[in-house]
Amino acid sequence: MSQWEIRVALCLSLFLTAFTQGAEAAQPTAVDVVEMLAVKGRAPKTGYAREQFGTAWKDVDRNGCDTRNDILNRDLTSIIYKVSSQDCVVMSGVLVDPYSGETISFLRGVTTSSDVQIDHVVALSNAWQTGAFKLTIEKRTAFANDPLNLLAAKGRLNSQKGDGDAATWLPPKKSYRCSYVARQVAVKFKYGLWLTAPEKAAILKLLQPCPGQLIPAG
Repeated sequence: MSQWEIRVALCLSLFLTAFTQGAEAAQPTAVDVVEMLAVKGRAPKTGYAREQFGTAWKDVDRNGCDTRNDILNRDLTSIIYKVSSQDCVVMSGVLVDPYSGETISFLRGVTTSSDVQIDHVVALSNAWQTGAFKLTIEKRTAFANDPLNLLAAKGRLNSQKGDGDAATWLPPKKSYRCSYVARQVAVKFKYGLWLTAPEKAAILKLLQPCPGQLIPAG
């Protein structure tokens, strides 16, 4: 059995065990999952390129829309679609930015689309340096397009974050930080990635005020 298969089996076991204890425990806490992740140093960035995670914004679920538009459709409200796109291409909408709490108007265009960007909660470069270099191109493509790892966010904050982890960058909206790191933990567990020691310490410190924070489904 491969390491990927072992991790999937472990994940299923964890969720099934929690489910048998009652609906309120159907998802494990972020603290529980943190302790299941390996801790290592960052691997070299050697060989990393965006192309290592497949073509950007593929239609991986084959619903006729690329991943970027899927996430805009999920996270925005008051959406107006391109007329000929069968409710796929988002032309405008409103985002309540999870990272800042600001309300941002999105307008598709050369100079305006970047106001709202799609953030990889676990950045691709960070993923590469914490184990994704070992994954197949198919699994890395799935990682790059996984809704669990994607959030529409204020463009300037996404650019500011870069490939930072919880030890180097956090959303300015403090009330969102527990949810943010819980999502990072869920993604790293799902794809068999590891934490660095400073990253783990930062996550556990952030989770101290919210020890019951559940990891998101997915």
